[in-house]
Amino acid sequence: MSLQQTAKYLNLLLIAAFPIAWFAPLIETGLLPQFQMPSWLGGSTLFEPDTITVVSGIQKLWETDVFLAIAVTFFALVAPMLKCLGMALIQFGLLSAVTQPAIAILGKLAMADIFILALYIVIAKGIGVGRVETAWGLYLFTFCILASLAISIATARRGEAGAHGPDEPLAPGPGTGQ
Repeated sequence: MSLQQTAKYLNLLLIAAFPIAWFAPLIETGLLPQFQMPSWLGGSTLFEPDTITVVSGIQKLWETDVFLAIAVTFFALVAPMLKCLGMALIQFGLLSAVTQPAIAILGKLAMADIFILALYIVIAKGIGVGRVETAWGLYLFTFCILASLAISIATARRGEAGAHGPDEPLAPGPGTGQ
């Protein structure tokens, strides 16, 4: 299987992986360490950490800051999905490659979301109050963004090689005598 075909199917996989990453736990936060009560006192857990996902974070933002919620919704949900869908349309020949620069801009906007999340973690850990632990969803979400970036680069290189691709012969042009 060629690199281009692999990129096509990986991109389709990302269309399914992004929604999973949106609901996966990104970080767990808490003011105090989690404490398990002894069983003779009921066995309940005190100071359970809050688990934050992309969607739960956006829901909290809608309650406090609508403008920021709109921006994060665009960066985290809309831009990555539009980019993957646009790349799929280009890769399967349903959309002109002329639109690829606009799709590349969507990819750069999606990367802004990872930066915002990393900044939040650094600030929260730097203050030293409470605790912040990364969860598996952060790695999945980061992988989706970076894989989408790699697919864009591979598709752009294909576009530079020509519309016919590197393995297909070019059609004879005028004045070639064929």
